Amino acid sequence: MNWDAFAKAAPHIAGVFERRYAAVGKLCFLGTIRPDGFPRVSPMEPAFYEGDLIIGGMPGTAKFRDLDVDPRFSLHTATVDTRVSDGDAKVWGTVAHDPDPALHARYAEDFYATTGYDLRGRPIEHFLVADILGAASVDIDGGLVITTWRGGAERRIVKREA
Repeated sequence: MNWDAFAKAAPHIAGVFERRYAAVGKLCFLGTIRPDGFPRVSPMEPAFYEGDLIIGGMPGTAKFRDLDVDPRFSLHTATVDTRVSDGDAKVWGTVAHDPDPALHARYAEDFYATTGYDLRGRPIEHFLVADILGAASVDIDGGLVITTWRGGAERRIVKREA
């Protein structure tokens, strides 16, 4: 499921994710599976583009080698407050490279306009589009409120008193 469909299916979790993403300068932590089976956690700045969540970054890095072998990922908003007073969220699923050169060109133009970093005219080796399969958020509302969602299922809310 792309980001827009996920946001319609689980608007609360998507809203917490987007709020935390914006609050920490787009920084998130990407979890991948290393070749030895252990997890790898990498800081990164995903992008929302044309309704999709894009997992991008510097080519040739270990996280992309991981995703080439095993496309499963987890993406967590950066938590800077141990009390989680502004909430936090994560999404998980799989990624697939979209090879469409026209999409890459549009993305490169937009990326240049918003960041000043010029990808225009270059091939984008890893234009990884997320297929979101599940998500969770944490809020503080008179206690800890954990909301989870998995594609095709109703959201589940667990409240723990303060």
